[in-house]
Amino acid sequence: MEHKNKLLFNIKEDEQGLKLREYLRRNQRLSGRLIKSAALDGRIEVNNKRAKLNYVIKSKDLVSVDICKKETQNIDPEKMDLDVAYEDDDIIVVNKRPGMVVHPTKCYQSGTLANGLIYHFRQNGEQCIVRLVSRLDMDTSGLVIVGKNQFSHMALARDMKGEDFEKSYIAVVHNTMIDTKGVIDLPIYKPERMGIKRIIDERGQKSITHYSVLKSLRLGDVVKLTLETGRTHQIRVHLSNIGYPIYGDTLYCEEDDSKYITRQALHAYRLRFPHPRTGNILEIETELPKDMQELIEEIS
Repeated sequence: MEHKNKLLFNIKEDEQGLKLREYLRRNQRLSGRLIKSAALDGRIEVNNKRAKLNYVIKSKDLVSVDICKKETQNIDPEKMDLDVAYEDDDIIVVNKRPGMVVHPTKCYQSGTLANGLIYHFRQNGEQCIVRLVSRLDMDTSGLVIVGKNQFSHMALARDMKGEDFEKSYIAVVHNTMIDTKGVIDLPIYKPERMGIKRIIDERGQKSITHYSVLKSLRLGDVVKLTLETGRTHQIRVHLSNIGYPIYGDTLYCEEDDSKYITRQALHAYRLRFPHPRTGNILEIETELPKDMQELIEEIS
């Protein structure tokens, strides 16, 4: 059963006898943090009455969890044109343009995607805060998922580790790939005193990228990449290390590509994931941005 601000569960006969906390954690896979927060606020009810977490559930009980929680965030709303690829009561997916920071930092207090999202929420009468499920580098374009409540953020973060959650990118790389498809399994490490740059090093975290060539060009390849892990700069580090650096990547490519493109030619073009409330698989795609299309034409 569904309701905009509530999760509703009818207790089945084979579920009775469990404590409410155990049922929500085990059967409905809610996080301990969400359960505790909702219980403290009195947002968990059984048969329309506030319930304690040690309540023993019975067959045909109606359990409800109110996921609407008053929250604030120190981000100023800013009006901007957002390219919304998908939105409902629980999530919003935005196609981020290149050159935009996702969330405010010391160096970027305004003009971020989060500033635009806060404005968007307020214009629609929603008191959501920005709960990023995925992030992109400033100069990487493409799809970013944001949970609009604590439940959807929890569910998406949990499901990111599952097989039904897929993030795919398109990159334009230097050189012609010898193998048109394969897997890059190389650990990524962040050394001290190297700023934001990452390297391949056995001390690093396990990192896996699947790739396949979509199109061979005169001066490179167009490559599809799907992440099995999500490390910072993963695709950029992996491709550079195996000899196919991304066009325009000033951090991991030694070539000066400024005559072709002014940022790394990397776009998060496709998402596939289960909807946090219904479990139905959503598939969202977006076209390549103009600068990458022009790059491909230039080096074809």
